[in-house]
Amino acid sequence: MARDTITLALTGASGIPYGLRLLQCLLERDRQVYLLISPAAQVVMSLETDLKVSGAPRDMEAYFTERFAAGEGQLRVFGKEQWTAPVASGSSVTDAMVVCPCTSGTLAAIACGTSDNLLERAADVILKEQRKLILVPREMPLSPIHLEHMLALSRMGVVIMPACPGFYHKPRSVDDLVDFVVARILDHLGVAHDLLPRWGEPV
Repeated sequence: MARDTITLALTGASGIPYGLRLLQCLLERDRQVYLLISPAAQVVMSLETDLKVSGAPRDMEAYFTERFAAGEGQLRVFGKEQWTAPVASGSSVTDAMVVCPCTSGTLAAIACGTSDNLLERAADVILKEQRKLILVPREMPLSPIHLEHMLALSRMGVVIMPACPGFYHKPRSVDDLVDFVVARILDHLGVAHDLLPRWGEPV
């Protein structure tokens, strides 16, 4: 049986650990992942993690495949102007797309349909094909511009999921907070997980 295919995009907002943990969980749960990492996200990754990753898509693909023990061909990484990538066309649409973390600039570009790079085009394809699109903004405070873009996208059926972890599960580490957000994303993707107890279950 074919794997569900998820496009995962990481942009230059703070919160790269959310995106990397989501990538790990999707691969561990046998999803096919198309990964898009913006140049700004690569800069933020160097600031927020100890990972030393080449910016070349082929090198990133090999690095994360090994790091997360992915199957052969399970992870594919594409450059920002790789217009022959499957995610650029509705004829090869993925099941869902997540932008995590999502900058306010990326949010605006998706809301306006500019499609100036592969990441924006991939989101545009998901929208026009009426598939699930999840955006994980990591910005505060929010200006009226941000809020208006979020409202416009929400009315199109996009899931706007700000990276706002809860505390009722009594987190003991930063990893626990990251897992809270990732768990909610996985829920909306229909991916089973055991990252944290459900509401009403023993902690």
